This record gives sequence, C-alpha cells and structure tokens, in this order.
Amino acid sequence: MALSNNSFSKTYHRLFVELADPRTNDWFLITSPVPGLTILGLYLYFTLKWGPRYMADKKPFQLQKTLVIYNFIQVFLSIWLFYEGLDAGWLRTYSWKCQPVDFSRSPEAMRVARGVYVYFLAKMSELLDTIFFVIRKKNRQITFLHMYHHTVMPMISWGATKYYPGGHGTLIGVINSFVHIVMYTYYMLSAMGPQYQRFLFWKRHITTLQMLQFCITFIHSSQLLFYDCGYPRWSVVFTLPNSIFFYYLFYDFYYKAYGKPSDKKAKSEVKNGTCGQEYSEKNGTANGHITDKNYSAFQSNGEVRNKIKKDN
Repeated sequence: MALSNNSFSKTYHRLFVELADPRTNDWFLITSPVPGLTILGLYLYFTLKWGPRYMADKKPFQLQKTLVIYNFIQVFLSIWLFYEGLDAGWLRTYSWKCQPVDFSRSPEAMRVARGVYVYFLAKMSELLDTIFFVIRKKNRQITFLHMYHHTVMPMISWGATKYYPGGHGTLIGVINSFVHIVMYTYYMLSAMGPQYQRFLFWKRHITTLQMLQFCITFIHSSQLLFYDCGYPRWSVVFTLPNSIFFYYLFYDFYYKAYGKPSDKKAKSEVKNGTCGQEYSEKNGTANGHITDKNYSAFQSNGEVRNKIKKDN
C-alpha cells in the first residue's frame, strides 16, 4: 500500500509539477486539476439534474438586465483577448507556419502567458451561459453541442495555461475570441428587448463563422505535421480530431436550424407568420381592456341604430 501511494505521488508530481510551466503553475485554479474538475462536475450536475428539477414547478427567471450586463462583459473581454493575441504575437513576432512557446520571463512572454490564462478564466465564466438557460427554462438550447463545447473548452484552455501558455496553439484562442465578440454582441442585443429585433437578422452567420474558425484551426494545426519549431507535434492528436468533431456538430446544428438554401424562403415565411401571430396576440392582450371597455358602448349604439331603421 505504501509503495502504491508513493508511486501515485511520484506520478502526480511528475504530471502536475515537473511538466508544468513554473511561470503559471501557481496561478489560481492552475496548480491542481481538482478545483477546475470540481467546478465542471457541479456545473454538469446542476445543468443536467438538480437545476431542471428545481425549476420544474417554478416560473422562469427573466434576468433581462443581468443578461445585458453579462453579455456586455463577455464582449469587452473577448475584444481584449482578441487585441492581446494579435498585438502580443500574431501581428508582430509570431510565425504563421510554426511558433514555439517562449518559456522565458521576458515581458513579451509573460504578456502572452497572462493572455492564455485570462482566456481560460473566460471559458470558466462562460459556464454561466448554461446556468442562465436552466433558470430561464430555455431547455431546448441546452444541446449536446452546447454542453460539449462548454465542458471541453475549459479543460483545453487549462492545459494550455499550465503546460504551453503561448506559441502555435494560441491562434485558436484569438480566432475564437473574435467569434465571441460577434456572438455575445448578438446575445446582448437580443436581451435588450424586442425593439432591437430588427438588428438580429444575422444569426445564421454566427454559426457559419463558427464553422469557419474550425476550418482555420484544422489547417493551422496541421502545419505542425510539416514544420518543426519546438512546439509539441503530439498536440495534433487532440486538435485535429476535435476540430473535425466541432465542425460536424456546428454543421449539423446549422442544417437542422436553417436547412438547405432552397428552404430559406419557406422557413422565413413560416417565421414571419409566427411573429405576426405573436404580435397580434400580444397587441390583443395589451389592448384587450380597451376593447372590452368600449364593447358595451358599441353594442348600445348598434341597438339604437337598428331600432331607428325599424321605426323608419
């Protein structure tokens, strides 16, 4: 038993201390995988079991102001990450073919490492997307794609922060941050109320942009198979299949949500008809008191007119 515990301790120390980047290993949530995995475990339990059960007999929360503020913060954070990724590396000193990690403590290297760490924290904060879906009872939006994306990305970004905070793999985060600028802007405008609905005609293009990012990621990561700059080639074992899988999931979502190009007109007509019906129902509800209030007068006037006609 003692030998077994000693072997476990050596393996743990090897994996999570010796192989880790000493610059980032002591940062919050990075030292050990336990805190992050605990958060993800609680997230999955709340989303898949406890949350829906708790909300079963309760009215959905509205959270309009909360959602506007939350999405604004995500937009601001994504803009900062996108700028940092470009200014600290990809538009200056980084090679588009193959870029190793700078493990020094130079200001430039530490800037990139901090950017990777903030990206990880951003992925953790995005778990709130699903929490908000649950308490607003938007269960149809909690798909396998959504759950897989929100569970895997924190783990990938944690590994990048702990072992390789910089270099070739950071382009994925830069592109993803740009996509999130667009996506969370859409969410923010959507949460601001129906008066902004006319600005939200570009929803389908967000999914197209998401699929494009995985095409770029696949091509960029595959360059490691042909160029050797010191960045670990074994990383393609994870990045390439994951890019393909993500692309398939987003393509499947796009096809189910929007269909073939020939179906766009039909779907648009159905959607407009539905919106018109909802608009009429909302107006009917809003103006119902006025209609009911004037109905007696209208009926009385009608009876008087009928009586006059008969007398004539």
